[in-house]
Amino acid sequence: MRASSQFADVTAGVVYIHSSPAALCPHVEWALTSALAAPAKMRWTAQPADGQLRATSEWMGPVGTAARIAQALRSWPVLRFEVTEDPSEGVDGERYCFVPGLGLWHGSTSANGDVTLGEMRLRAMLQAAGELGKYTTYDLAAEIDRALGTPWDEDLEIYRYGTESGAEVTWLRRDVG
Repeated sequence: MRASSQFADVTAGVVYIHSSPAALCPHVEWALTSALAAPAKMRWTAQPADGQLRATSEWMGPVGTAARIAQALRSWPVLRFEVTEDPSEGVDGERYCFVPGLGLWHGSTSANGDVTLGEMRLRAMLQAAGELGKYTTYDLAAEIDRALGTPWDEDLEIYRYGTESGAEVTWLRRDVG
């Protein structure tokens, strides 16, 4: 950490590719290599879904790396993936999930990994419930579920445990200077 900054320079996280067509795997590795500025050599294993592969890789890099990885991977609408970034000094953690048909979801995470919703976001939801609820059905519980990423979690859950023995984790590292 630099003396002039109250924020951490480096953090770590995990990329979970839950489901990728085999033909797309080299492209995923190239995208990760580009986002991390470090070689990404993933070990792909079969996913029970026909023709789909999975891989998991831990990474180290500057704060904000998870956003770059998610942006690079969302180019392929057939992927199912998650990218996490651990909280670090002065910076909340992050989690990104992508599911075909749902798109990209992003949430901030606490030190223990819980998704957190900020005060202003909750206030906006309450205001919308009050205003829209007069004219239409506004389901506040459904909006909170969506903000917490519940639809993405429900879709990804079966893929998270797609292999009985679990996937091998590969470390990716980007030097921070």
